[in-house]
Amino acid sequence: MTSEVILPETRNTLLPDGASLRRRFGALDGLRAIGALGVLCTHVGFESGDALQGPFRGLLSRLDSGVAVFFVISGFLLYRPHLVAMVQARSRPAVRDYFWHRALRILPALWIATAMAALLLPHDRRVGLGLYLRHAALIHIYFEEHQLLGLTQMWSLATEGAFYVLLPLLAWLFSRRGFANRGDVRGQLIVLGVFVVAGSVWVAAVHASGHPSSSLWLPGYLGWFGAGMALAIWQVARSQGILQPGFLGQLADKPGTIWAGAVAVFALATSPLAGPYDLSAVSPGQAAAKNLLYVLLAVMIVFPAVAALSDSGEPRVVRALGGRVGHFLGDISYGVFAYHVVVLGVVERLTGHVVFLGHFATLFWLTLSASVVLATLSYRLIERPIMRRGRRDRRFDVSPPPKDDAKDGFARNAATYATLKASKVKH
Repeated sequence: MTSEVILPETRNTLLPDGASLRRRFGALDGLRAIGALGVLCTHVGFESGDALQGPFRGLLSRLDSGVAVFFVISGFLLYRPHLVAMVQARSRPAVRDYFWHRALRILPALWIATAMAALLLPHDRRVGLGLYLRHAALIHIYFEEHQLLGLTQMWSLATEGAFYVLLPLLAWLFSRRGFANRGDVRGQLIVLGVFVVAGSVWVAAVHASGHPSSSLWLPGYLGWFGAGMALAIWQVARSQGILQPGFLGQLADKPGTIWAGAVAVFALATSPLAGPYDLSAVSPGQAAAKNLLYVLLAVMIVFPAVAALSDSGEPRVVRALGGRVGHFLGDISYGVFAYHVVVLGVVERLTGHVVFLGHFATLFWLTLSASVVLATLSYRLIERPIMRRGRRDRRFDVSPPPKDDAKDGFARNAATYATLKASKVKH
């Protein structure tokens, strides 16, 4: 006679075929870091001029697609708890706690970056305190002439903030129908697919109307977040047996194939199809094409990181992205994103760099090194302590640290041996 022992903490999260709703998704840490590096490269490339001219201008100018990776990851991670609540028939995440936790995560680094930009970089005398406060409140994109030296990347954070506000409503609307069969899954995926198409239509329309700044608003990027939500739907539905593995399930074990496809999509995005590399006017068709190519690229980058049924079933390269180095870089990736443009401005002032006159390597390494150091100090000394105090959790981290596989495996084997021995004694 044999018996199966399920630990109390996992009793309600174990699913057929080894799937589990309790997941770490550690590879997303490494992908956050890659996204932040891409955005940094784009800004350094622009300041050096290498993103506007030279042999690598296509590569450097399109690395801003890292923003799409951020948005897809956010859509996946923030919507998935709502799906888990649906399938477990329990209450959805509390809205008040959700907003509080988002504020704890986003605002400290945002406010530090805003203060640094105001104090360390030169600005026009006509720029008043109000513009900095708008950046600090993430509402600057809704005003004309909202760009500030050192904070040009914050448009995406303002757009993400708008998604944070909308998500609880979207989750509530989707939960009205439930999440119990293929029809429920199909209904949500159709709506999110409409978001993707509508986003490209929005950016095309605003460029055609002569108001391109409106393309920075959430409607133009809701499809990017929606794509991440769609990945969460597929992942949870597959782990619950609502959806069969199918073709996508087969690709889950072949991350190299998916990422090779992502390289091909990125190459297409570097073509004139996605618009010019400089600040020239973009046609409505080019704006729409770039929007669609970026969301497709981001989905193909993120998919292998979330496709496995369990953490232990992830391919080796996916697990490597979530290792200790990836975890560390993922923790500080937001800080690198928030601070790097200010750091770049300071580096240019200290080195006497003239915009568009080259020296990409010098600017890149100085900016990257200083940004990593600053982001590490910020996370360890300010951001994480604030989050831990605000959550009343002294051990909280942005993402769970990776386990030591060897120790974890030894512990599981020891526990299994002890259980079997106790069972024999009992019977």
